[in-house]
Formats: sequence, structure tokens, C-alpha cells
Amino acid sequence: MTKPDVGDMELVRRTASDPEAFGELYERHVLRIYNYIYYRTGNHHDAEDLTARVFQRAMSHVINFEDQGVPFSAWLYRIAHNLVANWHRDRSRRPVVPLEFHLANIRESEHPESEAIAEEEQRMMLAAVSQLPPDRQQLLILKFVERLSNAQIGEIMGRTEGAIKSLYHRTLNTLREEIIPSGN
Repeated sequence: MTKPDVGDMELVRRTASDPEAFGELYERHVLRIYNYIYYRTGNHHDAEDLTARVFQRAMSHVINFEDQGVPFSAWLYRIAHNLVANWHRDRSRRPVVPLEFHLANIRESEHPESEAIAEEEQRMMLAAVSQLPPDRQQLLILKFVERLSNAQIGEIMGRTEGAIKSLYHRTLNTLREEIIPSGN
């Protein structure tokens, strides 16, 4: 069994001679990859299937993985991103990000109108997010669901930290304009 303090790159190097090393990589990353895929597909069954495919693909290509200064997890996210993009293309539909499961739970209120307003605001936010291009949806998932830093998001998306900050700013402005139309 591998030690818990062993880094991902050491485990990657061990995979050729130690099958348990890939198992440790799987255990470390499966939940985050599954969550990422689930938020891009909105379906548990498809997320499970695509997550399995990510790790099958990673396992068959890990021997060719080269340390280029990017975390192993960024490589997994790229595989997941590509599989999800193909999944959406095959289904010819727009990706939906069901963020309602990660928005704050609305407590039952003594005032039904407050609850109705909160539900309407949540619906408007989800509708606005679902209209964003896939890269902006990916950014929001990595930022707010996975809680990654701009630098980590940049590594995953293949962009600089500055480009991520700019994309984040433009995305928030787009959402603000969509949700709060000018003139109100």
C-alpha cells in the first residue's frame, strides 16, 4: 500500500510497476472529477459513466504522462472536459449546470412570499448560467463548486491566471446584465 504523504507525481511514476499506485490516484481524485462531470451533465448516471471513462482513459495513458509542471489533477480535468464536450455534442443539446444543489438551502419560511422570491431568484440565476458558453460554465464550476484558485483553474483550462481573472470578470458582468437588465 502507498503512503498517504506520497505526491501524485510519485504515484504516476510508480504506476508502471505498482498497480495500486493508480488506485491511490483514483481514490484521491474520483470525487472531484465526478462532481465536475455531474455539474456539466446534470445527470448522475451519465456522470458515473463519464467518470469511469475518464479514469479508464487515464489508466491506459498514464504511462505516457509527462510532468510539465502542471498537476496530475489538471490532466484529469482536461480528459473530463473533452469527454463532457463530446457527450454534449453527441446529444446536440446545450449544457445545463444544475447549481441548485450547491446554492444555500432555503429554510422553510414563515413567509411564503420570501421563499417564492428566493426560488425565483435561483431560477433566474440558473437560467442565466445555462446560457453561458461551456468555458464560462466550466469556470464557474471550478471556482464556486470545486473552490479552486485562479491559478489552478488556469492550469486546468490551459490559460494564464490573468486570462482566468479576465474571463471571470466578464462572466460576472454578463450574468449581472442578464439578471439585472439595464433600466431597472
